[in-house]
Formats: sequence, C-alpha cells, structure tokens
Amino acid sequence: MRALRWHGKNDIRCDDHVPDPKIEDPRDAIVQVSACAICGSDLHLHDGFMPGMKEGDIVGHEFMGEVVELGSAKHKLKVGDRVVVPFTIVCGDCDQCRRGNFSVCERSNRNKPLADKIFGHTTAGLYGYSHLTGGYAGGQAEYVRVPYADVGPVVIPDGLTDEQVLFLGDIFPTGWQAAAQCDIEPTDTVAIWGAGPVAQFAIRSAIMLGAEQVICIDNVPERLSMARAGGAITINFDEESVLERLQQLTLGKGPEKCIDAVGMEAHAARSIDSMYDWVKQAVKLESDRPHVLREMIYVCRPAGILSIPGVYGGLIDKIPFGAAMNKGLTFRMGQTHVNRWTDDLLRRIQEGQIDPSFVITHSVGLEQGPEMYKTFRDKQDGCVKVVLKP
Repeated sequence: MRALRWHGKNDIRCDDHVPDPKIEDPRDAIVQVSACAICGSDLHLHDGFMPGMKEGDIVGHEFMGEVVELGSAKHKLKVGDRVVVPFTIVCGDCDQCRRGNFSVCERSNRNKPLADKIFGHTTAGLYGYSHLTGGYAGGQAEYVRVPYADVGPVVIPDGLTDEQVLFLGDIFPTGWQAAAQCDIEPTDTVAIWGAGPVAQFAIRSAIMLGAEQVICIDNVPERLSMARAGGAITINFDEESVLERLQQLTLGKGPEKCIDAVGMEAHAARSIDSMYDWVKQAVKLESDRPHVLREMIYVCRPAGILSIPGVYGGLIDKIPFGAAMNKGLTFRMGQTHVNRWTDDLLRRIQEGQIDPSFVITHSVGLEQGPEMYKTFRDKQDGCVKVVLKP
C-alpha cells in the first residue's frame, strides 16, 4: 500500500510498497481509508518537536473509511460499515475508560513503561504519534489496523459525506471539549488564541454553548476571516495590542474563559518572552514555546478558567504561576476524550446545527501529502485544513 511515513525532521514522504496491516488481535479491524487529514499536531512531528519517532513510522491520526476485515471477537461492527476512527485508542474496560476519561486509557499504550517513566503514568495509545504513545501506525495510508475496534470507531449513517464527518475523529471534539470544559455561562466572554482548525471549532462550540462574546486572536488574514464567519470578534496581534484590545472588549475586566488552541509552537515573535522562547528552544534548553499560555494567565479575569487543547510536549519556562495562583485560575487541559462527545456531535451534524466541512481549504491525493505538510505549516495559499484522499 501507499502511506505517508516519517523519515526525520522536515522529511515526510509518500512511500509505495509499504506492507499492508494485518489482524493481530481478535478485537482488531482493518479499515480501508477513504479520507484522512493533516492535523496541526502532526506538524510537531514534521518539525521534530515530539520525541519517540522512528524512521519509517506511518503518520496521521485523523481518518475514516470502510471496514474490510474483522478479528474473531464479537464486534459491534460488520464488514462494509463506514466508520470514523477517534485518534485516541481506547480499550473500553479500564477504570479511566469507564469514567469517560478516554485519552488516558490505562491499557492501549503498548509502550506503557516508557510513558510511565516520562509522564509519571501512561496516557492512551494514539495513532501515528510516536512510540511514546504506543508506536501505532497512523491513518495517512490506504489501510489501517484499528485495535479495540469493538469499542472506538463511530459508525456513520447514510446521507452524510466524508467531509461532514471526518473531523469527528479529532478536531471537532477537541474544539468542543475546549469550550465545554470552560463551563460557559450566558454572560461570558471567551477568548481563543489561534485561528487554526481546532480554534475554528472551539469558536463555533463556544457560541453553541451560549457564550455572550467570543474573541479570536491570530495574525493570518484568511484564518481570521473564517473566525469572523463563525461569529467571533478578531484581533490581529501583528496590528494591535492583544492586551489593550481585550481590555476594551471586556470593559477592563478581562475574559472569564481563555482557550489555548496554539500549544507548543506559538509563532508570536515580537514580545520579549517570545524571543526568549525561540532562543531557548534553538539551543535545546526549552522544548516548547509557551507565549500564549503566559498571555492567557496575565489577561484572564480572576477566578476564570484556562482551557488548553493545544499540544505541549515537554518543558516550558518562565510561567507566571504566582499570578495564576493568586488570581484563583482553574486549568483544564489534556488530549481529547473523543468518544465522550461523538454521539452528541454526530447528532448536531445530522440536525444541521453545524457542517464541519466549512474548515476544508485543500483536498488532494495522498501523494501530495508531503508538499501539503509544508503548505499547511507555512500557512501558504490560504491553507487552514487539508484533506487527503488515498
């Protein structure tokens, strides 16, 4: 089969003659991929910021397709089912899964001892996202082995296109969880840093959940235009002061809820702290650039909530934790508990409350994947979200 594989920093290739996946466990399924996507967190692999990658690893964790083979266990699926596969691999049986904390499943990470050592306790296995999360082959391929297929995949009813439902596997639930864990009240202002795909869904989720005002902060015109189309007030941080504008929009009180949809690769470069991050990261004294996190702590209204769907991979520096503690801020973060949200979000799509395909700007064949990684990373050609068709 063909698949996109990691061959080192800035080196993802579309390789031919990659071995087809096989059933390894009775609970497995093999899915023939009909659509997959490049995620912002895939760029952390492309740019060399996530540890645990090995040459030849198949990348990608947003994918869907048709079930073509099943293991011998009793399955909820049948051959021919059309499914979206959540990026978090969940067993459905452990204590965390029973509590609905699917992104920290205790059993699905095949490299649990390594994750225990790095994080203190393991997190769930993830598709195409380093050997730290299990070393599972990813979904930017013609076929994928799906472990625990009797639990995770979401069966898609007739009448919905791939483009409408593909993002149920990651960015739609991620944006929704980012907003949901803010405990939004009708008088709230929600400020969202970033205007990439997750931020776009966080904007629309915050509005569906009843926020009075949603503000989006970025510097890419096409992304800010998409944010405005979704109902957000926008701030271009290259053209105006984020701090001053947020003060104006909140009558000096600050936003009650703040969402970091950027994560470890914040691209702000003009402030002193962001320049400090670039230098520290360049000499490997800091793994992540947390400019957005610092700014959120500073501007958030006392007793507010910081929600962090943006991915962080390691160590961050100069975090004003004293300000966070004295202001009584609540932090909520983590990889997405995808299966907690999918039933409700699928219903909202079916009812026409949202059509997730709005975020797609580029749809190309799998063989164009390597060049699209660069287009997406460099925000060229108005790129917000790339869908690949194997």
